[in-house]
Amino acid sequence: MILGIDEVGRGPWAGPLVVGAVVLGGVTIEGLTDSKKLSKKRRDVLDIEIREKAAGFGLGWVPADEIDKIGLSQALKLATRIAVEQIKVPYNEIIIDGTVNFLAETGKGKYVTTMKKADLLVPSVSAASIIAKVARDNYMEQQDEIYPGYGFKKHVGYGTAAHIAAIDKLGVTPLHRLSFAPLKKYAPNLGKAYEPNNDSNIVTTKQIGDSAEDVAAKYLQKNGHKILDRNWKTKYCEIDIVSLRNEIIYFTEVKYRQKPDQGGGLAVITPKKLKQMKFAAEFYALSNQISDTNLRLAAISLTGQPPIVETFLEL
Repeated sequence: MILGIDEVGRGPWAGPLVVGAVVLGGVTIEGLTDSKKLSKKRRDVLDIEIREKAAGFGLGWVPADEIDKIGLSQALKLATRIAVEQIKVPYNEIIIDGTVNFLAETGKGKYVTTMKKADLLVPSVSAASIIAKVARDNYMEQQDEIYPGYGFKKHVGYGTAAHIAAIDKLGVTPLHRLSFAPLKKYAPNLGKAYEPNNDSNIVTTKQIGDSAEDVAAKYLQKNGHKILDRNWKTKYCEIDIVSLRNEIIYFTEVKYRQKPDQGGGLAVITPKKLKQMKFAAEFYALSNQISDTNLRLAAISLTGQPPIVETFLEL
């Protein structure tokens, strides 16, 4: 019952970072190895088999704009945490490919073993590397249709000669990581970057946000929460949803992204954001004279049109 973890997309100039997490649970799958050593056809076959047979698996996505905001190191930690939170089956060991324990700051950190070339040596880590790479490659293939001329299907965001030539000709897209040294010169001109055609049916950001928040509130109620407040605001802070369940008050941040393959809105829960949420919760408790009730921070990530709940995460 080993939880294997591996990442894909650390080095590309464009596209998301994706972390895979897999518990095989005693299942044997022939041919598991480092995803980079397999052909695309073989990876695709194994990806289906892993998803069908593994006891549990998860994917953590952090898109390019969030990598720019929080840095690659924090993005790796966040993507790992998102992937692991999707594992609902028991496991007794965690192995992360490489030398860095991305869960060190969590309660699971003490159960982690880091291992170089684990994707070659540990089947569950190999499986994690495969599902992460297939998911990311498929996403970049879709982006090739949205942003024609960049060749994303071929180089999946890496800084190849063809990719460099396309950037020189067309500029950058929202997929590009402008914090990376070769692209920093484009950062001041991001507003002029290439954008795909939008639908003519325009919906305001507020309308989209309100719709997602309604879905999040109904999700909490369905799971036993009593909604105490929504859109609670002061001049100092604000909270999306305050709810009560089992004598615990939850302060939930609602994050929504229209496209489910963009990595999820939880990527914006940075250390700075957590500090702001903690302050808001404490201010709410003080304002409402709550002193001896258990308080807990949480976040809900929603995706799609109409919005659906992707992840509920206690922070």
